[in-house]
Amino acid sequence: MTLPDMSSLDAITRQLPDGYYSTFRTYAACTRVIGLSAHLRRLPDVDASTLHRNLLLLLEPYRPGEARVRVMETKQGKFYIALEHLKPLPREVYEKGVRVETVALYRHDPRTKSTAFISISDAERKHITQTGLFEALLVKNGKILEGMTSNFFYSIRTEQSNGRQPGAKSKREEILCTAQRGILFGVTRSMVIRATRGRGVEVRYRALKLDQLPAVNEAFITSSSRGIVPVIQIDSVLVGQGRPGPMTRKLMTAYEGYVLKHAEKI
Repeated sequence: MTLPDMSSLDAITRQLPDGYYSTFRTYAACTRVIGLSAHLRRLPDVDASTLHRNLLLLLEPYRPGEARVRVMETKQGKFYIALEHLKPLPREVYEKGVRVETVALYRHDPRTKSTAFISISDAERKHITQTGLFEALLVKNGKILEGMTSNFFYSIRTEQSNGRQPGAKSKREEILCTAQRGILFGVTRSMVIRATRGRGVEVRYRALKLDQLPAVNEAFITSSSRGIVPVIQIDSVLVGQGRPGPMTRKLMTAYEGYVLKHAEKI
């Protein structure tokens, strides 16, 4: 008899029929989740109150630590919850940033978080693990849309005239950009956009063209389990100075504050 593969949430998901899913982490000793209602809305037929009760029971053995959770609904209407102990990323990931690569892969139905994409992207997931990369950025028609397991943000510093006499120095303006079409709208993505605008930074919806990579000043990816992760290299192109930039660091701090304030009770 072949035992089921329980080594990871992805391994469990691959053994289930196709369907829909959402993945998130807990806070406050497994009692709160950021954007829990938004995560559950990804499951078409979920009974939120029933799932809440089951989730609280399943999380009990993980306390007082934290857990990483995946809720799934098959296309036949069956629900599954898979959990694993949360393994926070090393601090140096946030302090030093990560390297990523681009890949000609994209979601055929980007508005739906389908379990089928996990199998489709399995070869790329193994590749980035073997090469020591952190993430793959999905490219369609020469534009970076999102990360394989994250959303993608970048900034390009622009020069803005200050309206003074000729020869006067222009003001540098920082603008944060992210794709709007052809992507999965991540829960953390929405929160980062709100936090960014709350700090007076302009957000524009614009996918990054591959030939614009050398002009990128800062970049980062976002996900519910990892928060904001600085990106310092895309393929062979160094981002900015090759270290997390000031905007990214400020937004990481702002997001941490947002988490503490807005995490929902399970």
